[in-house]
Amino acid sequence: MLVSLLMALQLSGTPDVSRLNDLPREPTITYLDRSGAYLGARGGKYGPPVDVDRLPAYVPAAFVAIEDRRFYEHAGFDPVGIGRAIISDLRHGGTREGASTITQQLARNLFLTPDQTLERKAQELLLAIEIERRYSKKQILGLYLNRIYFGAGAYGLEAASRRYFNKPATQLTLAEAATLAGIPKSPTAYNPAEHPQAAAQRAGLVLDAMVETGAITPAQRAAAERRPVRVYSAPASLAQYFLDWTDKQVREMIGGAPKQDLTVETTLDSGLEAAAARSIAAVWPRAARMGVEQTALVSLDGEGRVRAFVGGVDYARSQFDRVLTHRQAGSAWKPFVYLTALEAGRTPETVVVDEPVTIGGWSPRNFEPEFLGPIPLRTALAQSVNTVAARLADEVGRPNVAATARRLGITSPISLEPAMALGSSEVSPLEMAQAYDSFANGGQRVQAYAIERIRANGRVIYERRPQPPVQAIAPLQVAEMDDMLRGVIATGTGKAAKIAGYDLAGKTGTTSDYRDAWFCGFTGGFTTVVWMGRDDSTPMRRVTGGSAPVELWRTYMVQALKRVQPRPLPAPVRVLPVPDSVPIMPAPAPQPAGPPAPPRDAVDDLLPGSALPPLPRPSPQPQSQPPADPDPRR
Repeated sequence: MLVSLLMALQLSGTPDVSRLNDLPREPTITYLDRSGAYLGARGGKYGPPVDVDRLPAYVPAAFVAIEDRRFYEHAGFDPVGIGRAIISDLRHGGTREGASTITQQLARNLFLTPDQTLERKAQELLLAIEIERRYSKKQILGLYLNRIYFGAGAYGLEAASRRYFNKPATQLTLAEAATLAGIPKSPTAYNPAEHPQAAAQRAGLVLDAMVETGAITPAQRAAAERRPVRVYSAPASLAQYFLDWTDKQVREMIGGAPKQDLTVETTLDSGLEAAAARSIAAVWPRAARMGVEQTALVSLDGEGRVRAFVGGVDYARSQFDRVLTHRQAGSAWKPFVYLTALEAGRTPETVVVDEPVTIGGWSPRNFEPEFLGPIPLRTALAQSVNTVAARLADEVGRPNVAATARRLGITSPISLEPAMALGSSEVSPLEMAQAYDSFANGGQRVQAYAIERIRANGRVIYERRPQPPVQAIAPLQVAEMDDMLRGVIATGTGKAAKIAGYDLAGKTGTTSDYRDAWFCGFTGGFTTVVWMGRDDSTPMRRVTGGSAPVELWRTYMVQALKRVQPRPLPAPVRVLPVPDSVPIMPAPAPQPAGPPAPPRDAVDDLLPGSALPPLPRPSPQPQSQPPADPDPRR
């Protein structure tokens, strides 16, 4: 060791330790869910600093006891510890016991690489001596606790306390402190979320060491063991898509990278987010066999707060966010057509005719080869009849349908071609959730949002102000639409979404060659949208909105509805006969027979040579999508 020290003294370029507290540290943005639970952090590698004076005395004592029990006696390195380690290594024929002090570990974390070379060890020793000469033990211990790695992406004691126990470090119990103190020896092996038994055994060793050093009494140790440690069970990948989306917004709000540590209180409900993850895991084996590659799920409450946000099947494998990706809406678009018709004077009982129709050279087809003839609007929507939706949009005016969609929250470009009635426009799941939320909350327009407030050093620097309500749908029409969309689940294409005891409504949607499949459903004050497809827009194997998306929606909502306490949807206001002022749609001349009819619940049915020009894309996509085509209703 003396030889190593002499070598170190000859080294040039030894880092300057005179200003350790001034070492650059990128500020961290810490994200909390709606109840204050820790979601994750973005930005700096290290968590917010902790003040050793504010910690319970047993917290730093736990680290000293297990990592460097002679910390308060040595001057940077511990000859007794080094001798003990050498004897242990010789006895066991290998390296089994470390001898680095807390000060040496700090020097290594701040300035050096983990390489096990003689030169690096000597440099570490020299730096530790210099650090001890310039700083107090309390300062050194504070720097160490703020820099050490605790696994699961948590750097620093504060980040680790929030990650594993969902509380600030100042509130740690003795058992929790011992658990965290046991992690640095092997952040992977002693991760309490992944390896609870190994972590508990290691924590027991920490408590033993604390008794031996006099930090705690045997009685306190026994009491700590009787109080079980409850590890915050959120998986490390929970809400990562949501955090990416929210982090971008925060940085836009503050004008770039943060200049100080921030805490962001969000709208996300960790319980619902976890339920969404569990539901995807449960449904995915069957969905994958049907050629489904990816999914998106987003939930909003009646005020537009984002409660759950899952942008893909596995964040670790793909960070591309499908909640924000634009895909053709399919028949999930049709409620905008029917709402426009209701606002023009029709009612759910207005009789329309399901029969062949041609609009501008384009002839939509239905799922069944035969036509249903005269039917009420509510049946046409429940059964997702394409001919009726196409003619209805043509009669009320496609620009008016587009205006309705805009009023409810659709912001993407909207095609005015005849096929727009069947969902040829591209929208994101977040936009669709935003629009459908007006049906769920009594007709008020919402803007989906994720950030409630931002704090810096405990001071609120941003707080979302309550927005004045904007009635996007009149009470009469929202009640009528909700009743019609109930029918989709009661007797129509979304029957598999039924959940006993709950008032539910929604709409299925599928696009060309089964490239996109949707279910947009809601109850009073709570909306969830599910999309499934493939990133390259290639077809799935006959996946429709009424199959895998409904299964995922229902699996999730069974759990979610127990948590959100939904309110009833508005009751139907009236059931009126067709008024004289609203004529039954006339039947056009019979059309020649064509090829076999593709499925119902469709986006579009383009005849040869009638392909629509590609729509502009508001955001980059993995691969452009072809024009829309019918989707099956099942």
